[in-house]
Amino acid sequence: MAVTYHVGEHDGGYAYRLGDVWSETFPDHDSALEAAKDAARRQQIGGEEVDISFQLADGQWQSQHVHGGDRPETDVVDDTEVK
Repeated sequence: MAVTYHVGEHDGGYAYRLGDVWSETFPDHDSALEAAKDAARRQQIGGEEVDISFQLADGQWQSQHVHGGDRPETDVVDDTEVK
């Protein structure tokens, strides 16, 4: 599984997004890009094995055992770059 953060103009400044969810707005492009890179780096930090519960879109709850070292690959894409 890969996690890709996208940097772009948002809400009068710049932000990064994962899917359709935007981060806070930063005053400049470089700040948003660095924040996205930091978020991608933090995704690589492993943790302990735990049991988690979360709610599905249909309202039902699901339990799952999560391995602390099972981390996704990450990438940052700058959508503001001129191609």
